[in-house]
Amino acid sequence: MNPRVDNIVNIIDEKKGESIEVFDMRDKDYFVDFVVLTTTIGQRHGTSLVDTLKKELKLLDEDILNIEQSENWSVLDLGDILIHLLTPEYRATYNLEEFLTKRESEED
Repeated sequence: MNPRVDNIVNIIDEKKGESIEVFDMRDKDYFVDFVVLTTTIGQRHGTSLVDTLKKELKLLDEDILNIEQSENWSVLDLGDILIHLLTPEYRATYNLEEFLTKRESEED
């Protein structure tokens, strides 16, 4: 897919992120090129994943422009990639997959 996204997915997978999905938004009317969705085991796991991503991505010369973090949902903004880490309850409630799947499949 994309080496940078592959690195992100591998980091999340190694730290037991669940149900990892990648949405390719290139050539779509969307503000980033890729969106990565991951389910966390819970709040502590989400916090740990954020810390790991910050450390590991820095080693790969990636710049995280912003991090929005709550107990149930964290978003890391890399400019052209968004990483969403959600608890199972939040992922089910907000169902970002449906929205992103529709956007991803839109004709140009």
